[in-house]
Amino acid sequence: MTVKTLTDNGIVKTLCRMCSNRCSVDVHIRNGRMVEITPGQGNPCNQDKMCPRGGAALDMFYHPDRIRKPLKRQNDGSFVEISPETAITEIAEQMKKIRDHYGARSMGVWKGEAVGFLQQEEYARRFAHAFGTPNYFSNDSACYNGRYLGHMLVNGFWNPFAYYAKARMILLFGTNPPVCHPPFMNEFADAKANGAKLVMIDPRLNPIACFADIFAQPLPGTDGALAWGLIRYIVKAGEYDHELMDHYSIGFSDVVDYAEKFTPEYVEEQTGIYASVLVNIAQLIIDNRPKISFYMGAGLEHHDNGVNNIRALVILSCITGAFDMDCSLFWPEEMVRNRLTLYEELPLEAKKPIGADRFPVLYDLRKECHTMTAMDYMLGNGDYPLKGLIVTAANPAVTNPNIGKVEKALGSLDLLVVNDLFMTKTAELAHYILPAASFLERSEIHIEPKYQRVYLTNKVAEIQGIMDEYTLWHNLAHSLGFGDRYFSWENETQINQYILEPSHIKLEQLQAHPEGIQYGPLTSQKHLSQPLPTASGKIELASPYLKKRGFSAIPEYVPPYHLREKSDDYPFILTTGARKTLLYHSRNQNFEHFRKVHPRAQVEIHPDDASALGIVDQEPVRIVSRTGALVVEAKIVHKNELRKGVIEMYHGWQEWRINFATLDLVNDPISGFPLLKGVPVRLEKVGLKLKRQAPNDELQTV
Repeated sequence: MTVKTLTDNGIVKTLCRMCSNRCSVDVHIRNGRMVEITPGQGNPCNQDKMCPRGGAALDMFYHPDRIRKPLKRQNDGSFVEISPETAITEIAEQMKKIRDHYGARSMGVWKGEAVGFLQQEEYARRFAHAFGTPNYFSNDSACYNGRYLGHMLVNGFWNPFAYYAKARMILLFGTNPPVCHPPFMNEFADAKANGAKLVMIDPRLNPIACFADIFAQPLPGTDGALAWGLIRYIVKAGEYDHELMDHYSIGFSDVVDYAEKFTPEYVEEQTGIYASVLVNIAQLIIDNRPKISFYMGAGLEHHDNGVNNIRALVILSCITGAFDMDCSLFWPEEMVRNRLTLYEELPLEAKKPIGADRFPVLYDLRKECHTMTAMDYMLGNGDYPLKGLIVTAANPAVTNPNIGKVEKALGSLDLLVVNDLFMTKTAELAHYILPAASFLERSEIHIEPKYQRVYLTNKVAEIQGIMDEYTLWHNLAHSLGFGDRYFSWENETQINQYILEPSHIKLEQLQAHPEGIQYGPLTSQKHLSQPLPTASGKIELASPYLKKRGFSAIPEYVPPYHLREKSDDYPFILTTGARKTLLYHSRNQNFEHFRKVHPRAQVEIHPDDASALGIVDQEPVRIVSRTGALVVEAKIVHKNELRKGVIEMYHGWQEWRINFATLDLVNDPISGFPLLKGVPVRLEKVGLKLKRQAPNDELQTV
């Protein structure tokens, strides 16, 4: 492979994009080869630290299994290498055929996170509309959209920030910051050193729970009942923010009325959390409000009641007065910039975006289509057929629920194009595979509102023949005839300059300041004097918008699916999607030294449950749900790590795909989120040994 680095010897400063935290890093180059990545200096985001994933970026860049040339599927299922020019030409011709025969909306674009999301997301959205299809999909359908909608429906804002070090109390729900948000840990440590209380709510004992003042393990999907119980207790005590509720919100009386039934005893019945624990948490809130930080992680989203559970917790934060403060529900100003999407210039709602009729809130607020419904459209069970799909840096054959159906749907397409770093399970089904550029091969703008900073990631190296994501869309657009109008920028430098124009910040300034440039002052409490971006201009404890859409105006608590649909056939509750530091995405499994630490997938089981079934540690067991099954190794955990009756499997395994067992037809009615946690399953002894080499989804015996 021909690699060209920015310099033959020296250090190139950039931002890590191995997850969403955007830490500053220094890439060390010797004799034209990147040899080490170390923490960058001066960025408040990571405070001169770095997790193991950052260093692994070099393993990703130089990995021998990385896709380096376009591949085309042959009739026998094998792939042959073709030139980038041939690949773009042939893909464009296939897209024209689909558009001519079925209409432009029969093509879709699916954007994932593996090679970045911010700018790349807008490229993908722009291309879809320029082509004429409303069908933009993303991994947000199974991560993030639930929290986005939950916050937006109450305050009109997404992505609230918090300076946790300034809090007197921190409440964490369904999150694992040491893994998912390592930079938070510095702030948590400072807060604890200053005497702050820490409360961790999670079905599983995660690392930060060991440092919590209170750790509570609710049954999966019951966080909303806990939130309502806390609301009731605080309101009954009269310890809520009267001014905020009386003058800056709507729906408070409805909230008070609805909360009445959530006695500590009823909450205990729903959540499994002792009534006394609820009272202790509520009293801590009363003692420390309003300097309280609330954080709701992805763990709350993956239930069929996720959005309303999150809304209830946002309401809890608001009634305590922890609103628009530097320590909680804080919304710094966004940097003024040029956006790349075409939703105003080319609105396409009339073309019936997939899933918008079933989950209108998702499309109204996110302009995003529903990936689970997309599978039905691929299989011919929609208002029109979805015949072609471009998937960039996503792996739905691993991440989406009911994988058996996903594989059948993707396999039915006339055209499947995958742009990715490695040969994923989704890529194996593609007609064309395009090699993707890693973050080390791109230059893009990043905005971090929490610190009011804008950054530029420097392109450190390039591999001959690999297109960055903008070049991919640019070349496809020109082959399809709309490049001059919608993708006229020649390269990333030009598009970065265009994005920055309204900010009056020059690209050269960012190049000179790899630690970022602060674009504005940090201000809080501004929304007591100016309206919120909601229809009422106030905190909407009860949502008029949702009421018009046929939903309850307040976030009513509905017991999760596993409590409503109890079955002796499926007595266990499966929770999925949890992450380990080294297993953050499926791509991380390509790294040999990571794989040595975690050689195989395991399902974690409470020791009492294992004993009752006669299961021993490292024995293969079968997980069976209503949709599918898989065999995986058992791991018997300490009795305090999981609740009895709950089993857990970590995220991202290509070989052992837990989403064979998750449910795609049980969805949150507001967000459309699938049931990835709280899935009713049974465990079966297999009685055979697992083959240790070349594992896959099927049971292998020796």
